[in-house]
Order: sequence, then C-alpha cells, then structure tokens
Amino acid sequence: MATFKVLIIDDEQGIRDGTKRILQNFKVDYPFMDEQIDFQILEAGTGTEGIEIIDKDQPDILLLDNKLPDIQGVEVLEYVKSKHYDIVVVMITSYASLELAVKATRDGAFDFIPKPFTPQEIRASIENITKHIFLKRMTQTLNSTGKQIRFQFLSVLSHELKAPLNAIDGYLKMIRERQLGNSIESYDEMIDRSMERIKGMRTLILDLLDMTKIESGKPTQKLQAIDVRKIAQLSIDTIRPYAIQKDVDIYLNNREPLFMKADAGEIEIIFNNLISNAVKYNKTGGRVDIFIEKLPDLVRMTVSDTGIGLTEVDKNRIFDDFVRIKSQQTRNITGSGLGLSIVRKIVDMYHGSIDVQSMPEQGSTFTITLSNPD
Repeated sequence: MATFKVLIIDDEQGIRDGTKRILQNFKVDYPFMDEQIDFQILEAGTGTEGIEIIDKDQPDILLLDNKLPDIQGVEVLEYVKSKHYDIVVVMITSYASLELAVKATRDGAFDFIPKPFTPQEIRASIENITKHIFLKRMTQTLNSTGKQIRFQFLSVLSHELKAPLNAIDGYLKMIRERQLGNSIESYDEMIDRSMERIKGMRTLILDLLDMTKIESGKPTQKLQAIDVRKIAQLSIDTIRPYAIQKDVDIYLNNREPLFMKADAGEIEIIFNNLISNAVKYNKTGGRVDIFIEKLPDLVRMTVSDTGIGLTEVDKNRIFDDFVRIKSQQTRNITGSGLGLSIVRKIVDMYHGSIDVQSMPEQGSTFTITLSNPD
C-alpha cells in the first residue's frame, strides 16, 4: 500500500486534530491503481514550523491556513513555489477570506476548502487531489522512461530492420526480373534467405512488445497453479523444428508434472528464450538438457547446452537491453538482443535469481530460481 504525506498547517489545534481524525483511516482506491493509498498526517501550528517540516519530510499534500501567528499562508505557498517542490497545496480558509483563497489558487494553490468543512468535504477533496497526484506522477514516469524506450526502439529498428528489408527488396527484384531464369528452383536460396530475414524481424517485434509490456508498469498477471513441465514441453515442441535443422537434440529430464503458482505466459517466455538460445548458439550434433526441480518455497529451472559458451565479459552483459554477443561464431545468427533482458525482468517480478555458468567452447548452463510460496 502506498502512503501519501499530508501536512496540515493551521494555528487552531481543533482543526488539526479534527482533520487528523477524518483522514487517519481514510484510503483511496481507483480501478487503474495497483494498490490503495493511505495517508500519514503531519501537523504544524505556524508557518515557520510548517516550512521546516516541508524541507525535512517533503509532504505530498499541504493543507494550509492563510491566517497564521507568524508568517501568512500565502508566504508559505510562495516558498513552496520558489523551491519547485512537488507538493499539492490546498488553502483552508474562512468564508471571509474566499477572495484571498481564489488569489492563492491563481498563484499556485491547487484548490481551497472553506471553513467550516465537513468530513465528507475534506475526504472528497483529498480523494480528488490523490487522483491528481497519482496521474501526474504516472505520466511523468511514463514520459521519462518512454523517452529512453523510444530512443532505443528507434535505434534498434533503424539498425535491425533496415538491412533485412533491403535484402528482401533486392531478392524480390531479382525474382521479378527473372535474373536467374524462369525456373522457380533457381530462386530457392533467395526465398529461404528472405524467410529467414522475416523470421528475425518477427522475433524482434515480438520481443519489443514483451519488453514494452513489462517496462510500461506492472503487467496484468494471471497467477494460477500451472504445470511447469507441460510449459517446458510446449516450448520444446515449438523450437524442435529449428533444433532438427541445427542437428541439436533437446532432452527434458522430468517425467512427472511439477506445479507452481505463476503466469503461464511468463514462464513460457522464459523457456522459449533459454531453450531457443541453447539451440541457436549450440554446435552441430550438440544437445540441450532441461531440468526442473521443486524445492521448499522455490522452483528451479536449469537449461544446459554444449554450445559455444561465453566469456566472463560477455556473461556480465547478456542481460542488458539490446545486447548481442558478436564474434566470428555468431556473425550469421540473428536476434533482437532483448530475449535475456526480458527473462531477467520476469525473474525479478517473481523475486527470483539467475545464475550463469559458462566456458568458451564448452557450453553454458542457465539456472533460474523463482519464489513459489505455498
């Protein structure tokens, strides 16, 4: 549950105590929020004391009386504005000073609440303010992260999609112009290469969609009891045609169902990425072994291969966004550089861990441990 700090600056003890009682068990909830918001109440009897609390505790909401024993409320408002604090200020004022409250609103106060107020009035105001703060901060977060994601997205698209599109365009022109004659068999290699390029672009787009879903906030999870072995087998069946082309054998070393509470789609993404990488970066005649183990409050998934392996430097980079290991051995292997980054993000959502053991030319073993409390 999130908590917003509410600072009440009013020289009337009764107003402070009454507002505190009204809000102490009050909670705000909206359909678009992941959790309820409650309130921590701070209080000050003078403007000077209020400013000290503002500097120290950075409240989210300020309920501010204008008529104070030392400095006026509008001076506190000006101070908040000059410091560029992210605080929503609401003036609490008597009917006799409504004109002043309106002026304060023009100067940056979000709203004003006239005295005397009812519990319903203060709660309704706080509810509206909470919604305003939540949406404002969510927008700021999306704008900040969105710029980075959009930059990475456009950079990857320009680099990863331009080359295959140009290649496909060239192959199609050669086929249309019948540059190798009229026999369709003459163009089989061009067609195969074009299909491989399209497959790479499709993988990139799907990976970007998965990453965007995760990065945009908490994705909607359908947590239920799932058979992890069944999902691993589904991933194997999906990847097996490619494994046959690569002459790589895949073994699932579990015969019995193994259940855990998780989102089936997320677990499938994990297996799809780990198993496809284990095949993609394997050697001709190699093998991939998959082990699933249930421990107290944990589920451990291991994918081991006999492939080209990783250096220590590469092991520290492979879970970063858009990272692809480039070497003589991987120059013809396509990928988005997002698969393992997505795996890491999903594992983090389950408060899990990833361990990688690898040696160049000897293969790699990826071990994922996910929290699975009964």
